[in-house]
Amino acid sequence: MDFLAAVDDFIQLSSRSALLSLLVCLTLMFWRRPGRCQLPGPFPWPVIGNAAQLGNCPHFFFTRMAQKYGDVFQIKLGSRDVVVLNGDAIKVALVKKAVDFAGRPDFGSFRFVSGGKSLAFSNYSQWWKLHRKIAQSTVRNFSTANIQTKQTFEKHIVCEIGELIRLFLTKTREQQFFEPHRYLVVSVANTMSAVCFGNRYSFDDAEFQQVVGRNDQFTKTVGAGSIVDVMPWLQYFPNPIKTLFDQFKALNMEFYEFIHSKVVEHRKTISLSLVRDMTDAFIVAMDKGMSRGPRVFLDEFVPSTMSDIFGAGQDTLSTALQWIILLLVRYPEVQKRLQEDVDRVVDRSRLPTIADQPHLPYFTAFIYEVMRFTSFIPVTIPHSTTTDTSINGYGIPKDTIIFINQWSLNHDPTKWDQPEVFNPQRFLDEDGALNKDLTTNVLIFSAGKRRCIGEDLSKIQLFLFTSLLLHQCSFTAESIPSMDCEYGLTIKPKAFKVSVSLRDSAELLDSLVEMSQT
Repeated sequence: MDFLAAVDDFIQLSSRSALLSLLVCLTLMFWRRPGRCQLPGPFPWPVIGNAAQLGNCPHFFFTRMAQKYGDVFQIKLGSRDVVVLNGDAIKVALVKKAVDFAGRPDFGSFRFVSGGKSLAFSNYSQWWKLHRKIAQSTVRNFSTANIQTKQTFEKHIVCEIGELIRLFLTKTREQQFFEPHRYLVVSVANTMSAVCFGNRYSFDDAEFQQVVGRNDQFTKTVGAGSIVDVMPWLQYFPNPIKTLFDQFKALNMEFYEFIHSKVVEHRKTISLSLVRDMTDAFIVAMDKGMSRGPRVFLDEFVPSTMSDIFGAGQDTLSTALQWIILLLVRYPEVQKRLQEDVDRVVDRSRLPTIADQPHLPYFTAFIYEVMRFTSFIPVTIPHSTTTDTSINGYGIPKDTIIFINQWSLNHDPTKWDQPEVFNPQRFLDEDGALNKDLTTNVLIFSAGKRRCIGEDLSKIQLFLFTSLLLHQCSFTAESIPSMDCEYGLTIKPKAFKVSVSLRDSAELLDSLVEMSQT
């Protein structure tokens, strides 16, 4: 018996020793090796790294860590090192060292976006630079530089807002208070569809709702801290993460096929003498600017670019408009000031236009404060370094994953007076003019090589949506909505209910609806 007890004790001791050895090995794997200018950061746990610490709002965690470790620190997600940039370090990296930080990591989810040839998600290269140059100039020429297409663009938006207002009023009559989220998503998607493809869909079109309804899952999968990208082994056995990733791949394939079919239709009917929409503009630009490229790249250039523009545009704008309406009902005094301003400049005899924007500085200040206060793109699409580089004295190797915490810059108390307070007036000087130097401190569309090519397009649409809605309508809430949100590449407010009333005569609204139907 003594012998058997001794054997049992030996086995238990051996098991404990083996387990302890395994834990030591795993800890050593994740322990940062000492070295000159070692990046600071929180302790990473074996296997998962710091993933469990991110919580539901990683940008809050990053901001807390920046207060402790400085603007540049390192975390681990799974087994991968991630450098997080905050505050002033962001513009140093994205502007002063733009090429060094212009890459994209080799994340699995990125390979399924826009047919695997996405401008937004593909890595930095010579072909990427040419792709971006043509895409950027085409968007600018279509939306702001060309008078004819600019007018067409504005008409599409005005028509769609008329239909949206009519729907808001109908829902108010039926329910008194309703959730505006779904209608904003479809309305913005319709605007982007009209701009990109020259046609719109009815609000109850099932196929279109299914296509645009992918937003929430898409942004949760490709956002900073996405588990499937930093722990790719989760894809290879049954678990909830694998199920979500499989759905993500299917949704991306469905969406890309939708876009591709539109491009094929345009190819068959295009006329070089008439640019009907942005797809036509890209086909013409591609044929002129990329004729020497590889055939496989050229064939996918237009659908992949249109997929990026349509997908990113409708998600960003619908998210921004959800926050705008939420903030209008949270701050009724701001809503009243906006209505008084638009009445003073536009009066009640006509509708606001893009040309009115310079005369409505408080509207522009309001939109910038919405972007700053909500920071609805809190962390950009993850970057990676294209070469060995450094920032703030810390060496960073090539191919290091970089997270850009835009939230930290938009809520930096050294740059903003009471950053936690919503105050559009902060962007106006004593004479009521827009302080353009201050607006450049708001970071929502990134900066440098990866700055969003649709930034100007988005700001024009935000101004038109906001000014037209407030010129025609007033918004009230069933109860004061909270600022609680759902995290993803964009952060969206949780569901809230509003009631919409027409401010005066319906004559202008009737003309808007009539335009949308023609």
